[in-house]
Amino acid sequence: MQPIERKRIVIKLGGSMLEGLQDSFFKKCAQLQDAGNDLVIVHGGGPAINQQLAKNGVTSTVVSGIRVTSQEAVGIVQSTLIGQVNPALVHQLNKGGIKAIGLSGYDGKLLSCTLLDEELYGAVGEIQHVHAELLETILASGLVPVLSCMGATDEGAPLNINADTVASEVALAIKAESLLLVTDTPGIKIQDEVQRVVTPVAIAQWIGTGDIYGGMLPKVNAALDCLDAGIPSVHIVGQELEGTSIESEGVFT
Repeated sequence: MQPIERKRIVIKLGGSMLEGLQDSFFKKCAQLQDAGNDLVIVHGGGPAINQQLAKNGVTSTVVSGIRVTSQEAVGIVQSTLIGQVNPALVHQLNKGGIKAIGLSGYDGKLLSCTLLDEELYGAVGEIQHVHAELLETILASGLVPVLSCMGATDEGAPLNINADTVASEVALAIKAESLLLVTDTPGIKIQDEVQRVVTPVAIAQWIGTGDIYGGMLPKVNAALDCLDAGIPSVHIVGQELEGTSIESEGVFT
């Protein structure tokens, strides 16, 4: 009898979410695993990085949602993500009953990158290849890979990568069923009501009417970019991993 193939879900945690994760998030992750899903978690680290940059007197700006990362800043970003944020999250997951292992793009050549646009962004990476086989091996062992968004050039130079980009590329590489973007807002709200299933057409209309605005704009744009890239369904969710499904037909509950 053939074993039932487990489905893959990529969960992207924004940096602002990391300090306030509740028990409900870890319980929900465990439930997804018990229901036959393999999980990969990708995390940012914006607030922690900002704190360390300020502490070291290094300025950093954001252009088109991407952190401009100077040579002075990239070492701080690297040490913060890999040395602080990632192990803290792995510890929380392990404590919450999720067997997790921390990784960066350096590990097993997980994320091979070139420079995105050095003149505009500095040491920011564009992913050329995701070593999906490494993730497959880890998932097969029952572990949850937890990825910090640091890649490297062939020469080993560190590169900062946008977390939404990493989540999208990883989801495509492992043929994930779904990508969950975990935010501080549990989905798209229209007239104070969370919309459970929406289409890209509806989103475009709501942006036009001003019903989607402010901090939700970059979130829906990131979700639409992921859908365009070929991920079957993308979801903007809160810590309960419930919220809005963006797709042609709702398949996630």
